[in-house]
Amino acid sequence: MQRRVHFIVGPTAIGKTFLSERIAEKIRVEIISADSRQIYRYMDIGTAKPEKNFRQKVVHHFIDICDPDDYYSAGIFGREARQTIEKIFTDGDALPLVVGGSGFYIKALVDGIFELQTRDELVRQKLEKRLEREGVGQLYAFLQQVDPVYAAKISANDRQRILRALEVYLTTGKPFSSFHAKKPQAADFKPVFWGLDTERKILYRRIENRVERMLKQGLIEEVQLLLNKGFRPELNALNTVGYKEVIQYFNRLLTYEQMVELIKRNSRRYAKRQLTWFRADNRINWYDAEKTANLEKLAEKIVALMTSEAW
Repeated sequence: MQRRVHFIVGPTAIGKTFLSERIAEKIRVEIISADSRQIYRYMDIGTAKPEKNFRQKVVHHFIDICDPDDYYSAGIFGREARQTIEKIFTDGDALPLVVGGSGFYIKALVDGIFELQTRDELVRQKLEKRLEREGVGQLYAFLQQVDPVYAAKISANDRQRILRALEVYLTTGKPFSSFHAKKPQAADFKPVFWGLDTERKILYRRIENRVERMLKQGLIEEVQLLLNKGFRPELNALNTVGYKEVIQYFNRLLTYEQMVELIKRNSRRYAKRQLTWFRADNRINWYDAEKTANLEKLAEKIVALMTSEAW
């Protein structure tokens, strides 16, 4: 029988970590974090990483694996997460449980995505210097000239993808889009998806409460620490919800009150995008996360299935 891997997905602040904790109390699991920001060190509060005591009790993979200025991608995650899951199955001491809200990371893990492994640090550094000197608009215009097909698919402000496409073009002499004909390979396990959602007004209230907790826990101080360590504000890791607004506050582009409201608004919009992504996947079994009792029952159901499938 094909092995099964269970996934807990859904928008930010919906209760994914809470559900994983309930499951971990009942069965031995190792958690694969499918979160594109929790991979970064020093970014704890703004990414809502699971509490340290939970991470000490239960093995978590793909948390704090690189610095904010390190290159990492969904393609790399997909390959490494598959290897990690295989090792968990082989060791036989626990079962893998994937938890996260980064849809593209989950797609890379389950269905596979195309990602060229060609890299050239010297070319990359030259492009980054050119980006600082000329701005993203000039690099996008260059991409439109050398690879109009790929340029049409991405935002003119998507620095990471523009840099990557130009890096591949300058390294190989071929347009990035020309490599996309390869068919991605799906994982060799069967995914079982559990999606958490609730009424929009309840979700938004949870998000706003979380933002207020983050600020009380020291989000502003966390961003200052990152900048003090020399991490540049324009890094993709810092150009994300919670971090970019605090940086704008530091630069006196926002008042404190405006910063708080903007973090809440952008967090709500992020949650909406997450739900749009996951709702398009008809493999997901959806559950209302409004009541704790609902999650307790779901945890029992998932544990029963994982146990029966494994032994």
